[in-house]
Amino acid sequence: MSVFLVPEALAGERVDVVAARITGHSRSRIAELISEGGVLLDGVPVTRASRSVTAQAMLELVTAPRPDHVVVQPRLADGLAVVHQDNDIVVVDKPAGVAAHPSLGWDGPSVTEHLAAAGITIATSGAPERQGVVSRLDVGTSGLMVLARSEQAYSVLKQAFRDKTVDKTYQALVQGHPDPFVGTIDAPIGRHPGHEWKMAIVQGGRESVTHYEALEAHRAATLLEVSLETGRTHQIRVHMAAIGHPCCGDPLYGGDPELARRLGLDRQWLHATELGFQHPVSREWVSFGSPLPPDLAEALRVVREG
Repeated sequence: MSVFLVPEALAGERVDVVAARITGHSRSRIAELISEGGVLLDGVPVTRASRSVTAQAMLELVTAPRPDHVVVQPRLADGLAVVHQDNDIVVVDKPAGVAAHPSLGWDGPSVTEHLAAAGITIATSGAPERQGVVSRLDVGTSGLMVLARSEQAYSVLKQAFRDKTVDKTYQALVQGHPDPFVGTIDAPIGRHPGHEWKMAIVQGGRESVTHYEALEAHRAATLLEVSLETGRTHQIRVHMAAIGHPCCGDPLYGGDPELARRLGLDRQWLHATELGFQHPVSREWVSFGSPLPPDLAEALRVVREG
């Protein structure tokens, strides 16, 4: 069971839209859960997908566990591309709607399952559910991520991320105009004290440092290039919201749903565009790039046209 509180930005929306936006499930999967009695609002099963929700309503998703004797086939991730692979690493370009690895409450496609189905083996180091995963991207964030194929590569790359020697560059379309246009946000991030599924700037949180620079400023939004010294869960989304400029299409952290509708966004406008690091075995510097996916490119076009 997964439990969420409906954020203010989604008040009045259809329950199937809200459930999909908050959880990352597709609307068709939410419809299945509703038909099975697996979606509850304030403890009452939802019977109509079109039912509207109120702010701070408790949304529950109940998924039945799969029987042990059933063999579950890995779900292929549509649009996932292998950018580079060798004996030690594999770099993928992950689309939105795909998790880095399977997790409790997520039954959509994942990068690790996709690679397994494609016959691409990865290292066995790390927690059981995310073996080989060196760094992760949110389900709703697209772009580049690297996984280790050898145990040596896993160890070396994890240390490189800890030592902050990996170049991670994102583009983010944020609401309004950050002041200044070039800056650094240094604020610790931890679990939100009132919402287990949300992150926040909290005293005693983990060190989190985000650098940003404006690439384009438009009437409704600003396109930023963002680089990270650290890699905390939801880091860019939390930090940009903290300075009053949440990512477009991100209602969880204060994004305007009306602007998201105008831009045709059903997820946060955030993309991992560049990834560079020293190869864990050859020690050569390697770098990779990813173009904007169609939904983000279209939203940016609309912003540019005012």
